Amino acid sequence: MNLTRRGFLAASAALAAPLLIPARSRAAAPAAVLRAETRVLDIGGRAATVWGLTNDAGTQGLTLAPGERFQVTLKNALPEPTLIHWHGQIPPNVQDGVPDMPAPKLAPGETRAYDFAPRPGTYWMHAHIPLQELRLLAAPLIVHSAEDMAEDRQQVVMFLHDFTFRAPDEVMATVTGSAAADPHAAGMHGMAGMGGSGGMAGMDMTGSGGMAGMDMSGAGGMAAMPGMAHGAMDLNDFDFDAYLANDRTLDDPQVVAVDRGGRVRLRVVNAAAATTFWLDLGGLEGVLVAVDGEPVQPRRITRFGLAMAQRADVLIDLPGPGAFPVLALREGAPERTGIILATPGATVARLAPQADTPAPAFSGDLTQEAALRALSPLPDRPVDHAQTLMLAGAMQPYRWTIDGRTWADHLPVEVTHGMRVELTFHNMSMMAHPMHLHGHVFQVVALNGRRRAGAMRDTVQVPPMTSVTIAFDAGEAARWMLHCHHMFHLQTGMMTELAIRPA
Repeated sequence: MNLTRRGFLAASAALAAPLLIPARSRAAAPAAVLRAETRVLDIGGRAATVWGLTNDAGTQGLTLAPGERFQVTLKNALPEPTLIHWHGQIPPNVQDGVPDMPAPKLAPGETRAYDFAPRPGTYWMHAHIPLQELRLLAAPLIVHSAEDMAEDRQQVVMFLHDFTFRAPDEVMATVTGSAAADPHAAGMHGMAGMGGSGGMAGMDMTGSGGMAGMDMSGAGGMAAMPGMAHGAMDLNDFDFDAYLANDRTLDDPQVVAVDRGGRVRLRVVNAAAATTFWLDLGGLEGVLVAVDGEPVQPRRITRFGLAMAQRADVLIDLPGPGAFPVLALREGAPERTGIILATPGATVARLAPQADTPAPAFSGDLTQEAALRALSPLPDRPVDHAQTLMLAGAMQPYRWTIDGRTWADHLPVEVTHGMRVELTFHNMSMMAHPMHLHGHVFQVVALNGRRRAGAMRDTVQVPPMTSVTIAFDAGEAARWMLHCHHMFHLQTGMMTELAIRPA
């Protein structure tokens, strides 16, 4: 089939239109309701009004039983339009949750129905509007499998945020150094362009932060990268007011009641807008069994890095009675948050929200990624389309690009349904970029050009001056977003699209 790009986009919009039926006009009501609404948190004794996704029980997010469909009515009770992306899930494209690709945002007071078969695992949902993510418009999406239930393990979710009392527009002005940015710079959903900010010069880039013993072959450590020996990599470009685990700071953490010698499946979601964390198990040892909802060959860990949007499932067998902190450490900084697993009667010691020393960098190399192996890798087949995407940008001016372009003038990655596709992300900037592809699960198949049967993922961290190659089979013929999940980078337009033609 020969189809021009303009014709393809018009056809996609026409096919989507009949599926956008308001929930109130459907014959049967979905089984669950999610409300995008305001809520109030206590942050260090100060009231903070944030946004959230509240379920029928009044808590955040959604948990589905094995085999249960994702049948949800989303209600917008916010004062402005929004739309929610079901991160890592593969719904029909019209339900993916990217404004105008192809479904429009929900106006205040509007509802919309969703219905698809979900993928089991640890996922999350969030507004696909960067400034709204800064307001914490995100929540867990946990889909249990029959295997989960057979494990007879207590399910514990640890949902991480970075938080500021400042308004999102003010945050952007601080990061950019200018409050008068061009509103058309990013070209999407009213995103404003951004300028520059200082970095983390002087940070030690050589430490792997507790990853000793992992396979380094093909990892491409930062110590070997030209120009990196003097700590020029930028880690954190904004200091948030607080770092949260399950909406709470370490001043007043959630204490999760567990049995003596209990067995836990810890599901960790990094929902932060612009912060990479180390998951630190302290005195515990865990077994990593999944990343981004996808099973990996099990490996024992005490610490594990999570870039923005990444997830990890860790099995923990508690050694006996006691209180066991499970912490999230901000990379390259002393700030931390976390939860406490506590058996009956255990004394819970107070923990400061700042450690005595900064956590090491995580984003400096590919050590951790090199150690991961998919439990169910992609089947071998010839590659039909291979392409390299150059990631670039700088702190001053604050502008981040793919192939030298922002969304306003992006060039789609164009493939055909059913193709085996390989994309290489080549990062020539001095910040890491967590790259997320909508509508697909991909496998990491090469690190710095060295082939490997790496993890299945939906978001991969690409450190500075490195390359990561992913492989996937092109799915539904539609437009799928491909972007960096650092919200400040996304806000400047660091995104393109995977445009899949019909076969």
